[in-house]
Amino acid sequence: MTQAIARKSLYESDFLLWTQDTVAKLKARDFDHVDLENLIEEIDSLGRSDKKEIKSRLTTLLAHLLKRIYIDMPDCFNGWENTIVEQRTEIEFAFADSPSLKTLWNDTFDIAFRTALRNVKKEYAKKGYQIPDTWQFGRDIDTMLNVDFWE
Repeated sequence: MTQAIARKSLYESDFLLWTQDTVAKLKARDFDHVDLENLIEEIDSLGRSDKKEIKSRLTTLLAHLLKRIYIDMPDCFNGWENTIVEQRTEIEFAFADSPSLKTLWNDTFDIAFRTALRNVKKEYAKKGYQIPDTWQFGRDIDTMLNVDFWE
């Protein structure tokens, strides 16, 4: 009885080498030998990764905005404001690299707000802080990236 020896593909055994090999084949226009299946999968995952990053950064931005607006802990204001600036900057960079991500803003905002609200309430509700269940301010991109709502 003969046993088949399973060989791992370059994609499975050495991802970096696979990327270098794929780039070399593309540059050489050797399209017949490009691992299209895995290349398509990787390109698709890049788009998902960008979307996930926006959701994550917007969730963090909203959580820190909620804290800064509604939680009266002056010793924490500076840290929260620094995080707000950092998240706004990274969101702007992501939009500069991929402007089409802006089309996801409204749907992403709703999910991010629910998550941020749940997390902040869980963290501060026992301390008696009241946080509204709806975002009380402008939610468009320009407003969210530029307005200090606590002033």
